[in-house]
Amino acid sequence: MRDTLDHFRVSLAQTGVGSSDFDLNPDAVLPAGRVLRPAGVLAPIIETERGLGLLLTKRAAALKHHPGQIAFPGGKQDEGDIDVIAAALREAHEEIGLPPDCVEVLGTLPPHETVTSFQVTPVIGFVNKPFTIVAEPGEVDEVFAVPLDHVLNPENYLVQSRLWRGQMRHYFIVPYGPYYIWGATARMLRAWTQTLQK
Repeated sequence: MRDTLDHFRVSLAQTGVGSSDFDLNPDAVLPAGRVLRPAGVLAPIIETERGLGLLLTKRAAALKHHPGQIAFPGGKQDEGDIDVIAAALREAHEEIGLPPDCVEVLGTLPPHETVTSFQVTPVIGFVNKPFTIVAEPGEVDEVFAVPLDHVLNPENYLVQSRLWRGQMRHYFIVPYGPYYIWGATARMLRAWTQTLQK
């Protein structure tokens, strides 16, 4: 396991190209002078009986933005956050009860630009101490683990399309069992697979 984590650390240290919600939509016209707000999300790797897993959340159905979608714990960088890594760790503590001192940060992926004008930095971390998952009421309906080797296998990714604001948009999906992982979450995971191919 430690060899795998060290491999992740080395691959994440390489400079890469950022991803975006527009990668599969080259005809999209981006607003001139747009200002991107910094955010951080945590990809928490855990040990399971079947090997390494990745914790993800299912957002609450009553939320105004992205209800019911599969997401990393995380959110926008607040004034009190030193950087986006601190934001990701703080939000993971709030959303799933993961204390920051239980996370060994392995590195970050290049930022991902979202259609909602966020510049999201995925933070890859290994959960090195046991903790009790506590889903944030009203924000998170479920916290679950997927096998890490499933989401890091590029062959498990598909491209689908749907109409959004009058235009057909294409996006990655990486389904797992009953979970439909798509959009920005799938795109950031797909970017992670690309760092491992180098």
